[in-house]
Amino acid sequence: MKNCTMCKKDYDETATHSLYAEAGEWLAGEVWQDAGELCPLCLENRAMLVMMYDRQYNS
Repeated sequence: MKNCTMCKKDYDETATHSLYAEAGEWLAGEVWQDAGELCPLCLENRAMLVMMYDRQYNS
């Protein structure tokens, strides 16, 4: 179990991830440099918000 640095909840890092979580993992590694520190839910939320509001990544 790991602890998410954003929401502070524990999560299983070996669990399967959704496509949104995979997109969030890419963003964590390439944009925010916090890969491996966020739970799947926070990764999903980040990816959805970026797709909705950041014109650089949703074009």
